[in-house]
Amino acid sequence: MQILVLNGPNLNFLGIREKQIYGTQTYQDLVTQIEQYCQAEEISVEIVQSNHEGVLVERIQQAYFDKTDGIVINPAAYTHTSIAILDALKAVSLPAVEVHISAVEQREDFRKVSYAGMACEKTIAGKGFAGYLEAIAYLKQKYEK
Repeated sequence: MQILVLNGPNLNFLGIREKQIYGTQTYQDLVTQIEQYCQAEEISVEIVQSNHEGVLVERIQQAYFDKTDGIVINPAAYTHTSIAILDALKAVSLPAVEVHISAVEQREDFRKVSYAGMACEKTIAGKGFAGYLEAIAYLKQKYEK
């Protein structure tokens, strides 16, 4: 099984930015947790973070040609603004799960709209880094059926 994990803008600043919302663990801590989990579950994983919308769109498109089995995506701020990411997810028609470290539905009103989520089978929010592992487990279970 091959999974693509995509992270949007400012997630590379985990552990630095808004610690009261995102905690003190770093982006590298997140990557390490995902890699260790996937290794234990015998899942091939690629983890990409970009602050640029076009890079994320292109990587979603490439996932189609790479025969990726599923996508875990935290579009971050692009969640609420990017129709391009929505369209890319719809175009590739791969199983996708949206993840948010914080409980976005309990934050500012503008965060309650998720364009990317419209193309995802499931959204996991407010579970910190564990949400990523839950999303990967969901895709693995779906793949094994």
